[in-house]
Amino acid sequence: MRGLLPFSRVLYTLSNRQARRKPGIVGIRCGFCGTHFGLLFDIDGVLVRGRLPIPAAKKAFEKLVDSQGQFVVPVVFVTNAGNCLRQTKADQLSHILGVPVSYQTQVIMSHSPLRMFKRFHDKCVLVSGQGPVLEIAKNVGFKNVVSIDMLRESYPLLDMVDHNRRPKLPTHPVSNLPKIDAVVLFGEPIRWETTLQLIIDVLLTNGNLCSVHQPQRLSHLPLLACNMDLMWMAETQSPRFGHGTFLVCLENIYKKITGKDLKYEALMGKPSELTYHFAEYLIRSQAIQQQWKHPITSLYAIGDNLMTDIYGANLYNRYLEERVARKNPKAVAKMAAATGSATAVPQDEEIDNLWESELALPSATSCKSVLVCTGVYDPNTEVPSDANHCIKQTVFHGHRDFRFDPALVEPGHIVQDVAEAVDLIFEQEKFVPK
Repeated sequence: MRGLLPFSRVLYTLSNRQARRKPGIVGIRCGFCGTHFGLLFDIDGVLVRGRLPIPAAKKAFEKLVDSQGQFVVPVVFVTNAGNCLRQTKADQLSHILGVPVSYQTQVIMSHSPLRMFKRFHDKCVLVSGQGPVLEIAKNVGFKNVVSIDMLRESYPLLDMVDHNRRPKLPTHPVSNLPKIDAVVLFGEPIRWETTLQLIIDVLLTNGNLCSVHQPQRLSHLPLLACNMDLMWMAETQSPRFGHGTFLVCLENIYKKITGKDLKYEALMGKPSELTYHFAEYLIRSQAIQQQWKHPITSLYAIGDNLMTDIYGANLYNRYLEERVARKNPKAVAKMAAATGSATAVPQDEEIDNLWESELALPSATSCKSVLVCTGVYDPNTEVPSDANHCIKQTVFHGHRDFRFDPALVEPGHIVQDVAEAVDLIFEQEKFVPK
């Protein structure tokens, strides 16, 4: 069991079809053990805007927690944020919502699925983003990590856009860093021009910055990216640029220089199926830990962004429906094809290997999407009664490698806020907490 996730003992019971409780796992007890459904909550635009909690969030969680402070249904928070550790995000949520949130079994960051990519953990990887990127990388399993700042310090002449940051005196590269083997993008950086330049340098020199660009190379180093949000909602009235916007810049610069498309080894965070399968696993692990007799069969994903929350939930629902219909776990490969590119997720064999060995097969048979109007999506009108007639998206804001499919951006339900979403789900499930 060495090297697996902190909660991998639950995984071990799954893979051996055992349901007995294992020690050493911190989780949330549920006050009602007849539940067949679990909830996946987006954070930004659903529970908070920037640093400010949305009033409906506390109202919603008053219904989800019993008098002893225990969750009455399994809950996982699924965020595309990637600038902090899971423990930090759990502490923030606990403070905002006034309920205990377990980072091990209830929080998924955009970078959480990187734990499954063990074949890169021993390689030297360049990481991009902000916050404690080196600590985050090591927390998900990487052992040999180089940051953009470390790269810039070793090769000061590479960062030339800002005249004020250019070296004042002649300097030479300080080649004390190993060759880069892969690039991992956690989230949008602070200085885009520096990060874009250095990532392009790494890709065009095959990780050896002492050499010249080779734009005619047939391939580049493995590139893994987390968080594809083009925009996200903070305190202002209009959405802000997200990591997806940074990826658009990187992709277009690379293509302009080389004439070739930038290729991803994997894309993580919503709407990737990897993230939803990881979330379903955590929902399932909560149920197993509580020794529930009945499996979780329905998931409800509550979000504010059509291109990530709704698209991702609907895409994962397609995978679950396909799997149920064909009784074949390899149907996930067909769901990858539905995104329009095999680069959106790992190759077919790797998907099966990752999901089956790390997370076991899902018990859920559906994932239903619920859209709230407190974040990126804002109709500025009364909430429509029929979701099928309110989404008229003509410009696809999703990632390049995910094909636009109108059906995937149609929410199952539209409500005003997260409190209404919880009420709706309880009504749909005929659920009355004890």
